[in-house]
Amino acid sequence: MNLALTGSSVDGPLYRDVVDLAHRTPGWLDGVIAVWSAYGLAVFALLMLVGWWRARREGTTAALTALAVPAVVVLAYAVTSVVKPLVAEDRPCRHLAFRTLEACPTRGDWSFPSNHATIAFAAAVALFFVSRRLGVVAAVCAGAMGASRVWVGVHYPHDVAVGAAVGAAVAFLAMTALKRLPEDLPRRLSGTRLRPLLVS
Repeated sequence: MNLALTGSSVDGPLYRDVVDLAHRTPGWLDGVIAVWSAYGLAVFALLMLVGWWRARREGTTAALTALAVPAVVVLAYAVTSVVKPLVAEDRPCRHLAFRTLEACPTRGDWSFPSNHATIAFAAAVALFFVSRRLGVVAAVCAGAMGASRVWVGVHYPHDVAVGAAVGAAVAFLAMTALKRLPEDLPRRLSGTRLRPLLVS
């Protein structure tokens, strides 16, 4: 049994306004946003790699923290993957008669919450525990990713807002829990096969 949320009753008018604005902007801008929406998650993978590479020079604790970031992102994604079929909200591009910049996902590829927003904001929050500078960059990119998903027409604003909240909450809780692990854990792990990942 699922909740079968009808997203248009939540913020359908705002969704229509954003999609209408996308139709009235220059084609080059729409093209940039569409590319970012489709492939921008690769930037977060790059930021995680940079964070880990730099953290190895700071010590095993920093390196272990950086290595936890992708695991935390996967955990956040798993949470939304459980929620999606329970809520079973149709994509707005399927429920509302609007031409969108991005092809509408197939039926059964549910809209709520946004996986892209979840991944992006989980990465941003987790990266703050590695480097404030990388965290700020990732947060700006996460905001752009969330906005782009509405702009191209595949998500309602509330899908993105909830996805962002879930991703941020999961990342904060997981990274905070990581800090409470035994202090000598990084040192012990550096004596295992994980050493090349923890020591520069």
